[in-house]
Amino acid sequence: MPAITFTRLTEVDSDEILRHMSDPRVAEHLPLSDFEWDAAAVAGFVAAKEACWSRDGLGHWAILSDGEYVGWGGFQKEGDEWDYGLVLKPEAFGLGARTSRTAIDFAIADPRIPFVTFLLPPSRRKLGALDRLGAVFIGEQTYDGAVFLKYRLETG
Repeated sequence: MPAITFTRLTEVDSDEILRHMSDPRVAEHLPLSDFEWDAAAVAGFVAAKEACWSRDGLGHWAILSDGEYVGWGGFQKEGDEWDYGLVLKPEAFGLGARTSRTAIDFAIADPRIPFVTFLLPPSRRKLGALDRLGAVFIGEQTYDGAVFLKYRLETG
């Protein structure tokens, strides 16, 4: 079973992130990614995620499976809530549950995070993993003009 580890996005080759985010199978589930990914978009994306680390002391990680980049995800503060996001490469979609469990274990151990929210696009049909985690459906939420399904998981 591959080891799942987290590192900063700045540790990943930007071309790798560009290939990942340009994949139409990934874009299908990212309603806020309605633009063409290029080197400038990747640089802006990584800078924005690093700004979260500077501001909040936590943010999104690059996700590695046995040392190889397979996606990004983690926690981003949205108001008073810590939202968890996960965007894997298509060939790593099967690692979602393990990756999320590792991240949620991190949240449970972190006193800053009494609960985690999840905003999922309505295109996501398989939501059983959220049920197994114990997340509760809160309702629909509009964020930057896109509708998301919002869930909440108590971690404290």
